[in-house]
Amino acid sequence: MDLRALSARRHPSHRLRRALLVAPFALIAIVTVVDVEAPPDVHLGPFLAAAPALTASFAGPRTTGFVGAVAVTAQVVVAMARGSVTDLNHSFQISSLVLISVFVTLFAHLRELREKELVQLRSVAEAAQQVVLRPLRERIGPLRMASVYLAAEAEAQIGGDLYAAARTADGTRLLIGDVRGKGLEAVGDAAVVLGAFRASAHQEAELSGLVAYLEGAVAPDPDDSCAEGGANQDEAFITAAVLDVPDARATLRLVNCGHPPPLLLRDGRVVPLDVAHPAPPLGLSRLVAADGSGPAFTAETFAFEEGDILLLYTDGVIEARDEAGTFYPLAERLTAWTEAGPRTPAALLRHLCDDLLSHAAGHCLGDDAAMVAIERLGRVPADPSEWSG
Repeated sequence: MDLRALSARRHPSHRLRRALLVAPFALIAIVTVVDVEAPPDVHLGPFLAAAPALTASFAGPRTTGFVGAVAVTAQVVVAMARGSVTDLNHSFQISSLVLISVFVTLFAHLRELREKELVQLRSVAEAAQQVVLRPLRERIGPLRMASVYLAAEAEAQIGGDLYAAARTADGTRLLIGDVRGKGLEAVGDAAVVLGAFRASAHQEAELSGLVAYLEGAVAPDPDDSCAEGGANQDEAFITAAVLDVPDARATLRLVNCGHPPPLLLRDGRVVPLDVAHPAPPLGLSRLVAADGSGPAFTAETFAFEEGDILLLYTDGVIEARDEAGTFYPLAERLTAWTEAGPRTPAALLRHLCDDLLSHAAGHCLGDDAAMVAIERLGRVPADPSEWSG
């Protein structure tokens, strides 16, 4: 089950927009009645300008223009009821209201064009995400999985966070990573890492060899250091955790390249999988190996038993802040997780997503956030068709 569809739509629905139209028309009616009944030295006509201005904030140019026309008509009615349309005061009020209505209608037109562009960009981003960041299968071998991607910006659907899974002859390999930076460059770097992982996950016998292959794929080419963007390329790196989960043994092997440690949930306890020999982030081998030999990618073994749930995540999760600036306490919230129904990876991610967004209520996430939950089941399916759920 893939949960990336949790990204919220922040624009009002058509039904909500129709409901909001009550406000400007109610304002016009109230101002008109009160202005007609007001003393001669009291003029409420300027308040009518608020009606088209309010409409322009949520409706299109046609609706805004219509509300403006109604407001101008109401001002003319008030002028006729209180004396003459041609007197200086009412002439200025009517002229000002016409100009304001024209300007806010133009604003509504420009805003509508901008919204159409954003819709097109969102469609392109969603299509790119489906290609670059493919949904994980719900079932692979003895593992049950779920994944979620939360964009930091409402209009963004893809960024530098990444995850993938690949089936090998005797197990499953997993990758989660976070590209430094944002924007199209981060998306491009993420695509490079994912492509390298999918190409080599079933070819490299050793996990250390797989990570070395990923390092080679993202390491900058010295011959391109003077090319355009070379300075930025020298600063690029990717934190990553690469895992190998064999079918026949209740263990997993992990190489951590500067990434937050995975969390293992077992019997209500949370155990961080801290490695004794962490490797540098991918792309930074030049900083730790001046002799050109490259860093040592050491795979370390941890127990991963039936019923255990492993949580992989990016730093956007643990760096989310509440109003007081407190970071999200992921391990504490994971320990407190209780589920009335089956305790599945999908249920865990639903809980964590709701809790994370509640923690950051009123604030955007400071960075994109991705999570993958993996549960070890008791058997390996004999029929490969069961691997996809």
